[in-house]
Amino acid sequence: MAETLGSLCDKLTVVKLKQFHTEDSMSIQSLAKQEKQLQSEINNFIHAAIKGQIPHEQLTFAPNKVYKKEGNSIPDIKGNIGEVFTHLAKVNCDLWHEQEKVYDFEKVPVQEKNLIVKKLALLNLERNQCINKIDKEFQELIQQKSKSF
Repeated sequence: MAETLGSLCDKLTVVKLKQFHTEDSMSIQSLAKQEKQLQSEINNFIHAAIKGQIPHEQLTFAPNKVYKKEGNSIPDIKGNIGEVFTHLAKVNCDLWHEQEKVYDFEKVPVQEKNLIVKKLALLNLERNQCINKIDKEFQELIQQKSKSF
């Protein structure tokens, strides 16, 4: 299975952002289907993990993000799955609005361009941290559940 709970949550937040920002009826219909599909995938993934049908090591991907840590600090991601999912939704919203600036990059004053690129990079790092934290928290919950049997 190539997905994790965190990656599915990430995709769902992006679909919700697209729904919020579109008025095109064809897109709205397509996004509604995607939303239902992702909800189903999340439910199936959770049920499969609870039943032990997904090996524990496949509940996460090793966070092998390669980047220069000096000067690129992001906040520690803390909380339970619901809290981190909320944080992920906020980060994706922030990313959406920063990315909107890039679409008209030629209109951005030169002195602000580096700041936008830097903010996009940091938000993407934070987004990945959220995904990894959701995965790790879920993995720990499933491992605790399997130990109780």
